[in-house]
Amino acid sequence: MSSKEKPTLGGTRIKTRKRNIAAPLDPAAFADAVVQIYLDNAGDLELVAKNIESSDLNFSRYGDTFFEVVFTGGRTQPGTIKPDDGERHPYSVLDCEPKREVILPSVLYIQKILRRRPFLIKNLENVMQKFLQSLELFGENERQKLAIFTALAFSQKLSGLPPETLFQALLKDNLVSKGLVLSFITVFFKEYLVENSFDDLILLLKRGKMEDNLLDCFPTAKRTAEGFSEHFTKEGLLALVEYNEKKNFELKLKEMKAALTTQIEEEIDMSEVIQNAKQHVKDAKLPDVEVVRILWDMLMDSVQWSGKNQQQNANSVLHQVKTWAGLLNAFCTSGKLELELIYKIQIQCYEDAKLMKLFPEIIRSLYDQDVLAEDSILLWFRRGANPKGRQTFVKALEPFVNWLEEAEEEE
Repeated sequence: MSSKEKPTLGGTRIKTRKRNIAAPLDPAAFADAVVQIYLDNAGDLELVAKNIESSDLNFSRYGDTFFEVVFTGGRTQPGTIKPDDGERHPYSVLDCEPKREVILPSVLYIQKILRRRPFLIKNLENVMQKFLQSLELFGENERQKLAIFTALAFSQKLSGLPPETLFQALLKDNLVSKGLVLSFITVFFKEYLVENSFDDLILLLKRGKMEDNLLDCFPTAKRTAEGFSEHFTKEGLLALVEYNEKKNFELKLKEMKAALTTQIEEEIDMSEVIQNAKQHVKDAKLPDVEVVRILWDMLMDSVQWSGKNQQQNANSVLHQVKTWAGLLNAFCTSGKLELELIYKIQIQCYEDAKLMKLFPEIIRSLYDQDVLAEDSILLWFRRGANPKGRQTFVKALEPFVNWLEEAEEEE
């Protein structure tokens, strides 16, 4: 009986799919390694930066941890600013003196790191945002250091650091109500303006969407224009006070103009329009000269222009002047204001071709409606100071002035 050979496996290798085995997260070991570099180089940031650059540490994974070590000297507990277990070094931003010349080297050091590893800017943003949202957990001294660091970071233009994210992180109700945000931005403004112009600061605030929201940094009880001026005047930031006052003034002018233009277009009763205008003037504390200019602008803005039909445009303007002369009369209460109104009309007629030939008719109409007195018209005619179109308008108004002078002689 023949024996049969047992079957054997042969020739074929079974292929298995390789798996990428992720290394376990170990931020504590990373933090200890960075801390050791600081300690080995006794906090010399030039040497620390060189050793950081030549290391094979996994910055792409532990970017946030790296900046925690930069700011606090070691790792913080996840989601907090509390120190975690592990090594620490005494050369951090929050361990140094609250002086710009002491903090600046840390900013320049970070700038070097970011040039080699630009992807870390997002990690810097994350850590700064976390700290700014936690201002109440820091002492006053530490908050001052953070404000100085932030000002220097923007002053040195750390690439890609977004002002909007950082400024908006401050606007937490509890931080604002305790006055922490106001203290922070005050230090920030002062430090930023050491090396930058005021225009640079305003541009930065615009990028951070804070230009129109500075009052939101004040506790509710101080959130007024007066509170703003008082605080920043005391802190020596007069340029900011003047800028804010000008901005508020322009805003109130715009609001008044929009409200009254609408009322004029809707042909609201004259007495109601005058009352509303006086209330706006009172609330905004607008100077009389500015009010006269605004009222004239509103009348012209609400004229129904008719394309190329010059005669129809002229009729519309003169109709508007006659209809709303009472509004102008309510505010042209002195010869000085009447003269300002004439100057305003002169400039607009000079700059707007549609009005160029209407100057004498407008002046005559306002005289007939008792808005302009004879003395004001003659003063402008003889000694008017504004040169825009003056020769043309003086010549055009001469027949009317001659009539006024003849009437005066007859009287």
